[in-house]
Amino acid sequence: MSASPSVSPAKGQEKGQEKGQDAIAGVCDPVWSRLRGEAEAVLREEPQLASFIVATILNHPTLEGAVAHRVAARLGHASLPAELVAHGFHEALQDDPRIGEAFRADIVAVMDRDPATSRAIEPVLYFKGFHAIQAHRLAHWYWGHGRRDLALYLQSRSSEVFQCDIHPAARIGRGIFLDHATGLVVGSTAVVEDDVSILHAVTLGGTGKQGSDRHPKIRRGVMIGAGAKILGNIEVGACARVAAGSVVLRPVPPNTTVVGVPARVVGTAGCAEPARAMDQLVSMDQFIHMAEGI
Repeated sequence: MSASPSVSPAKGQEKGQEKGQDAIAGVCDPVWSRLRGEAEAVLREEPQLASFIVATILNHPTLEGAVAHRVAARLGHASLPAELVAHGFHEALQDDPRIGEAFRADIVAVMDRDPATSRAIEPVLYFKGFHAIQAHRLAHWYWGHGRRDLALYLQSRSSEVFQCDIHPAARIGRGIFLDHATGLVVGSTAVVEDDVSILHAVTLGGTGKQGSDRHPKIRRGVMIGAGAKILGNIEVGACARVAAGSVVLRPVPPNTTVVGVPARVVGTAGCAEPARAMDQLVSMDQFIHMAEGI
């Protein structure tokens, strides 16, 4: 068994480490503490991954640094090396610390809603849905600061790497869970509020080429099932549930379930927080109600 590599400051972070440690001195960061503890456990259990774990997690003084490093490593390319992507993250985080708060909320959302996940380290290291949403946060920051070419480059690169195409102008909240994430498309004027869960192959799209506000507004706590298409400048109300494969063309009232092509209301959402419950089954009564309306 080979010895684990020592934990030393990552390249380019020597000057920032002391500052980062001072910034978090005396501050409790339970997500980061848990993540480091899980990383240390991986070191003991899987020594083959030691270099990866040290470089990605343990060499960083903050959770922000670790997430930025991991996402940058996946996005890095000869056209824009990982070091420059990571520098962009650090610039954005310094300007807007709420991005780091969103990192934590998204990690907690995955652990809360994904029954296959029990550790904070899993989304940070392995889950492309988590990586895609953090890549979007950087692209959105660039877009908001008028640096549109960098924003569009990151959108393009993220689409290639993660199979998620999110326009950098789209406004996305925190506590977001992209489950599997492959095939997600989000248009430029779309809004996704806090605590939303979205499965794979979902489209938040427009219905024409008009240049005005033309994409959906997804309110807090919504769950959108796999393959659903929500088209046009319509609102999906808070804590609503969109069934898998539905095509939504009209506004969805809060706390309801919509099903079908085109989607129609078949009942309540079934619980107070469908994005957390992740229940994608339609009850028999709802199914009969839908069938009677065909």
